[in-house]
Amino acid sequence: MKKLFVLGALAAMLASGTALADTSGKKIAFSNNYAGNSWRQAMLDSYGIVTKKAVADKIVGAADIFTTADKEVPTQAAQVQNLILQGYDAIVINAASPDALNGAIKQACDAGIVVVSFDGTVTEPCAYRVVVDFKDMGKQEVEQMAKFQPKGGNLLEIRGLAGTSIDDAIHAGILEGVAAHPEFKIVGSVTGDWDQTTAQKAVATILPSLPDIVGVVDQGGDGYGAAQAFAAAGKPRPTIIMGNRQDELQWWKEQKDKDGYQTWSASIAPGVSSLAFWVAQQVLDGRTDIPHDLLVPYLAFTQDDFEAELPKIPKGGVASHEYTQEDAIAAIKANIK
Repeated sequence: MKKLFVLGALAAMLASGTALADTSGKKIAFSNNYAGNSWRQAMLDSYGIVTKKAVADKIVGAADIFTTADKEVPTQAAQVQNLILQGYDAIVINAASPDALNGAIKQACDAGIVVVSFDGTVTEPCAYRVVVDFKDMGKQEVEQMAKFQPKGGNLLEIRGLAGTSIDDAIHAGILEGVAAHPEFKIVGSVTGDWDQTTAQKAVATILPSLPDIVGVVDQGGDGYGAAQAFAAAGKPRPTIIMGNRQDELQWWKEQKDKDGYQTWSASIAPGVSSLAFWVAQQVLDGRTDIPHDLLVPYLAFTQDDFEAELPKIPKGGVASHEYTQEDAIAAIKANIK
């Protein structure tokens, strides 16, 4: 009777796509193309917290992090090729380009290596993608702006890291939002690299040449820098969309306490890196039901709830969430059609 029960359970697990393999000896590498802002630092911290425990618990044998010294595609492609030669079983990657790394990604897949991209995803079909609807996030920025600036006006756009899938998608969403709200017009655009210092310098440079700005649409990590640039230039304070960074939310609270300032904040949680790790582990564990595109929600805060989140964010950090193996299994199940 016991034997029949075990066989029945085994059949049920196979039918549901549940993993059966042992990953305790598997090695997973993380290829990261950039670490120069608070979001990327929080991303690396979350990945390290989760993977160190996974190694200690003998769920995987290794989970090593490799960050390139620059933001260039050739450097990251060479890094991926080195990881192939080093015999890793899976590569989690935050990619510098959605398509320029596809050759290296295909080489990894052809070598039997599982590739899971996130944040900066890749288009190579063999790779898995943990994706956020960044286009919708960009569109929502303009939808929210319309609530705070119902008469419309001129907008300044701060873009992210050039050439990445995230920058392209958020920008496309912002343009779609402006098309749906012709009362707004984008009169200037700068590159902020998702970093407040870079954004502050870029905004300060362009401000003298711009007409009056009612709002700033951006990609995260640049809201506080933009606010500082406007203040230093003696320009009227616009409605600045925020990106869940501690310095941005703290500035928002100060402005709200002063005169009721209103805005909206959204970003992908840096801890999505840990979700990508667990997806790789689940693929290595033999799951056959994992879709190559897993959609996860972005993290957004409103006028009513951002203050409750602020004390939880480390100074200089970003609102985040570390994912568990159970979270990954739930996300996979939610994406199965």
